[in-house]
Amino acid sequence: MIRPILKCGDPALHRPATIVESGPNDIQTLIDDMIETMYAASGIGLAAPQVGISLRVFVVDISFGQSPTDLIVMINPSFELQHDTQMEEEGCLSLPGFSARVTRPSHVVVEGLDRNRQPQQVEGRDLLARAMQHEIDHLDGTLFIDRLRGIKRDLIVRRISKLRRKGQW
Repeated sequence: MIRPILKCGDPALHRPATIVESGPNDIQTLIDDMIETMYAASGIGLAAPQVGISLRVFVVDISFGQSPTDLIVMINPSFELQHDTQMEEEGCLSLPGFSARVTRPSHVVVEGLDRNRQPQQVEGRDLLARAMQHEIDHLDGTLFIDRLRGIKRDLIVRRISKLRRKGQW
């Protein structure tokens, strides 16, 4: 099921997500819905808070669904390694129509659980590193505009406020 994606300004996007506890709760439906929603929105990543669920879960696929082996499901992710830097244009499904150059690590190693709650470690470089960092930011209650400073951030915030006043956001 395709779920609605929350937009910047929704309080749920600015709160840290809760750790997924082991036990009887089944999140397979959530994961399937997140994957379907990400592909329907032509995104390369989606975090559970973006669909209104405050759990530490994200999905990433930098192949846009072209390679089934590129789909990553991560539960309770944490960084084991971050180094080097890259500054590239970045957008977000919760900020449709907006993008900016953001500095991120160009090499990361993320540990967590796969969709079957088995331990996994994923190494990412370049776009994959950026995507995983972006989604973990969502799990921490941070949007990419929170990493911006100065006029670029102010411009985006003002444009969103204007769209909100017009009822278009």
